[in-house]
Amino acid sequence: MIYKVFYQPKPEQVPVRENTESFYVEASSEREARKILADKNISIEFVQQISGVFLEYEKQNLNFKVEQG
Repeated sequence: MIYKVFYQPKPEQVPVRENTESFYVEASSEREARKILADKNISIEFVQQISGVFLEYEKQNLNFKVEQG
């Protein structure tokens, strides 16, 4: 499954919507996705499973790249 991860690049700062970034990770569950990301120095806001039409839409983004765990 593919998950879209919304995060703040600087974990010590208060979350600000305008600074939220995202990337994609492949994992078997949300828990596994969070485990894969545990060593990154980011503040995870939300992890969302994407599939179907939404995934196809996201793939059209030039920055679409799936990180493998």
